Amino acid sequence: MRRLPKVLVALTLAGAALTTQATAEIIHKHSPHSVAVTIDRLQAAVEGAGAAVFARVDHAAGAASAEMVLRPTQLLIFGNPKLGTPAMQQMQTAGLDLPLRLLAYEAEDGMVHVTYNNPADLAADHGLPADAPYLAMMTGALDKLTSKAIAQD
Repeated sequence: MRRLPKVLVALTLAGAALTTQATAEIIHKHSPHSVAVTIDRLQAAVEGAGAAVFARVDHAAGAASAEMVLRPTQLLIFGNPKLGTPAMQQMQTAGLDLPLRLLAYEAEDGMVHVTYNNPADLAADHGLPADAPYLAMMTGALDKLTSKAIAQD
């Protein structure tokens, strides 16, 4: 009989974990540019803002190296230690989701999508204060940088 409460606790915790994952918000935008041009423009915007680009991953090239086909898909990993470090100082597990990442991909219909995780999810995922100034700054920076990358100019 003592095992029943432990099972219920385990199921409750598992359900809570699923609920947290299910609430994660992915921001979606559309780009009028190709995937490569969108990521080029984003990289220029990031560097122009004084942040660092840590890596650029071409998933389609990786698929081709395995003799598989994937529509154009690229990931840019970038950040500003002045914003990310305070998050990790409060909870080092935030380093699992930092630096920031943005994915651009071409859908089957040819539309180029730009997607990234909402920085507010760091609060729920890592126990950070939801009102932390660095989260608001990350959110604003991502919106500004992606808007610049997908602009029609």
